[in-house]
Amino acid sequence: MKGKAKRSSTKLGLPTALLLCSFFFLAGFYGSTFLSRDVPSIRPKLRTLEVVEKENESGLPHGETGDASIQSIPFQVLSWRPRALYFPNFASAEQCQSIIATAKKRLKPSQLALRQGETVESTKGTRTSSGTFISASEDKTGILELIEHKIARATMLPQTHGEAFNVLRYEIGQKYDSHYDAFNPAEYGPQMSQRLASFLLYLSDVEEGGETMFPFENGIFLDSGYDYKKCIGLKVKPRRGDGLLFYSLFPNGTIDRTSLHGSCPVIKGEKWVATKWIRDQEQHED
Repeated sequence: MKGKAKRSSTKLGLPTALLLCSFFFLAGFYGSTFLSRDVPSIRPKLRTLEVVEKENESGLPHGETGDASIQSIPFQVLSWRPRALYFPNFASAEQCQSIIATAKKRLKPSQLALRQGETVESTKGTRTSSGTFISASEDKTGILELIEHKIARATMLPQTHGEAFNVLRYEIGQKYDSHYDAFNPAEYGPQMSQRLASFLLYLSDVEEGGETMFPFENGIFLDSGYDYKKCIGLKVKPRRGDGLLFYSLFPNGTIDRTSLHGSCPVIKGEKWVATKWIRDQEQHED
């Protein structure tokens, strides 16, 4: 039979106990001091990160024609055929109202660039709006200059490539039948430069009608004998302050047939829009 193990007790003397207490005290003291010295070595990294973040906010070193800070202009892709993008809240209500006030006193019936064989009489009723051309340099308020500069950033096309703003008013029943903004040399003759993109800034809401429409969006109706007076396809409803960008040319310079577009008749209310046509070469004011 196994016997019980005997308990052995060892008593520590007072000097030994004091020595052990002193040892643990000193170990704890120097250990905490050592660890506390490590903490500052971590903090500079955090401060460095904060500096980098602030530097990134101001953007990278840039050229003389560049921007000093990173720009952010919200947009939505409406279509890839044609390439059409929508820019909400591109301009303020006050800016839109100022542009309308500037244009209102100089409106005239809108005109058409005639194709070979066309006459004013044969194209009567195609475009029934009234409008005027205003360059940014003419606008004493400076608003058109700001809008023009913002359009250049949004489109990534130089500000100097834009034509003067064509500010248009559509009253009830007025419209613009489907057409291309680019000029086909076979129809209009040789061109010194070409319209490659259009930016429409809607200056007013429209209660009913007045949509910008793309009847050939995604190739629909492209080869079906479409009636150019019909308002069908992708429709963009005007909303004050919003912008619409679409490209008339492919990157290789040929005309995108799906960029055919028009303005549906206004049914209720009034439509104001400022159009900026952007060309493939620098433009000079007359």
